[in-house]
Amino acid sequence: MAMSHNSRRQFLKSASLAATPAAAAPAPATTEKQAKPFRQTKFAPGGAPVRISDNLYRFEDTCSVYIVKSGTRAVLIDFGSGKVLDHLNRMGITQVDWILHTHHHRDQCQGDHKAAARKIAIAVPAHESHLFADAQNFWRNRRIFHLYYVRNDFNTLTENIPVAKVLQDYSTFKWQNLDFYVLPTPGHTLGSITLVATIDGKKTAFSGDLMYAPGKIQNLYDTQVNYGGSEGIDLGIYSLARLAEMKPELLCPSHGEPLPDPGAGIRQTIEKLTAYYRFQTGNAPSEEGMPYAVTPHLICHFQTTSSFYALLSNSGKALFIDYGSASGIHFGNFERATAPTHRIRFVEHNIERLKRDYGLKSVDVAMPSHMHDDHMNGFPHLIRHHNTKVWCYENMVDVFENPRGYNLGCILGEPFKVSRAFKDGERFKWEEYEFEIKHSPGHTEYQMALFTTIDGQKVAFTGDAFFPNPLQDGTLRHNLIFRNHVENDSHLKSVRNMIEREPNMICPGHGKAYPVDRSILLATEQKFRKQQQFFFDVLPEGQTDFGLDPSWVRLYPYQILIGPGEAQDITIHVQNYKNSPMKIEAGLIGPSEWSVTPDTVKLTVPARGKTTATIKVSIPKDWAAPAPRFAIAADVVCDGRYLGQITEAVVDVKGMLV
Repeated sequence: MAMSHNSRRQFLKSASLAATPAAAAPAPATTEKQAKPFRQTKFAPGGAPVRISDNLYRFEDTCSVYIVKSGTRAVLIDFGSGKVLDHLNRMGITQVDWILHTHHHRDQCQGDHKAAARKIAIAVPAHESHLFADAQNFWRNRRIFHLYYVRNDFNTLTENIPVAKVLQDYSTFKWQNLDFYVLPTPGHTLGSITLVATIDGKKTAFSGDLMYAPGKIQNLYDTQVNYGGSEGIDLGIYSLARLAEMKPELLCPSHGEPLPDPGAGIRQTIEKLTAYYRFQTGNAPSEEGMPYAVTPHLICHFQTTSSFYALLSNSGKALFIDYGSASGIHFGNFERATAPTHRIRFVEHNIERLKRDYGLKSVDVAMPSHMHDDHMNGFPHLIRHHNTKVWCYENMVDVFENPRGYNLGCILGEPFKVSRAFKDGERFKWEEYEFEIKHSPGHTEYQMALFTTIDGQKVAFTGDAFFPNPLQDGTLRHNLIFRNHVENDSHLKSVRNMIEREPNMICPGHGKAYPVDRSILLATEQKFRKQQQFFFDVLPEGQTDFGLDPSWVRLYPYQILIGPGEAQDITIHVQNYKNSPMKIEAGLIGPSEWSVTPDTVKLTVPARGKTTATIKVSIPKDWAAPAPRFAIAADVVCDGRYLGQITEAVVDVKGMLV
């Protein structure tokens, strides 16, 4: 049985908190009586820890548990059943400071309750923290009937485990005189990490279940995420290639023997997995996706999730237009696996290739074509690790810096700072290139078109506004997503920018760059006029834009982060699409214990204009939240007509979120 999954990625492809990652993920609070821990068996592994080097030992349990010593103290890499604790005194270890997990499967962590009872701190991969700290909620929501999402998150703990720290990708966990580098290595699980540290003079990689032995992985079923898929194979190949670049001198897998001088073994595993992936899918894996030079100074990466472009200056600096995920496999699977309050995972890609093949020296500036996460998932990473500046069109700034404020399609769940913003029609210079930036709505209100000349070509970077049309009817293809904020003339504004500037090449947000001429643009304008007429025809008279915009009344921030004893302003935004003023009354629907001031707000919104009003909420110190996350609403009367609770916001309760 085959399954068709009309993902957003596939839809676009057919055309050619403010969730800041937390330093810790506390176990969820509850107002209910705490249940007793589950009963346990008396089963336990035999054997004893085996010495690998002066300060590194391995204990065979349900997985290999690695013991890293520093005098009388230790860090454990994974934990198995916890039986290792019974052996430590004989090794001269009197204190375990941390358990560091490579992934969430029970064979790595089923004994964590023993560590928690002894108050041993547990650190887990950032993108699997909810599968430790909120495991019971995971099981409340995991679908089993109608099972097409076959990812083996079924191998998740049955009880919540307190998490003291999350291990962020590309960060360094410091302990004693050791630095454990956190390398993202999805494959066996979507959130897996490899920990790399120099121990007893050797660069040692604790790789979880990324590979078992040269040319071998532990199993195949853990690599299948979607019905009939081979996603974990693709991701594993990519991860092994990144691990090989680190040149480890000792590989310590969770299952299988430690591998000294692992370079050849990693290469052999990549080769075998690549052959298997090609056999199963008929495709090349993500690791083999290659960019191409549109012009000598403009490099297009079109096999990534969204196309991203590297404009190279003569100095070796680059300006990136977009920088999303490494491939559709990366984005699609990470997006589906992301917990509601987390941000999607990002794995760095193509920068080393640009340095090697095109002379890149630095990523100086990154500009988003629009505000969607598949196009700028990598921007926070560029800021953190490459000192890149982000420049953007002015209406994107608050979406990036305060993403909790909005309920729009495809918002990245992590805020980041914008260094420079541009107004509609503003011209600017970067290195030897001159640009003009234009507001380009349609796909989303928060989108730009960027016009410049590169190597003699008049180029327009248009994001997801226009694509080659598979119908070959002389027009460009567009898309329409109402949650992105669309008005009846949005697409017309976007194509008129193009007609006025007449580029001869479009660099779209998905797919390769393609030529364009004035006749295609004019025909596309006529198509958009027809679309506009359909809007007028099928929606009530005078109500067209109200019928296109699900958020003409909205609460800001949309995701409210607040706790007992705190107060916060909530703003009601109203957009009036009428040609006459509009009177609005609104009241907040929320917990009865909250103090809300004023009880009702009254606004007069000018014709074709916008207005805001502020409501202050104050929460008692002894307030017991109904849930870690719940909704509130605004009840609205417009021009004397009662519309009801037409807009809402989500409340995240501090101290209860995972």
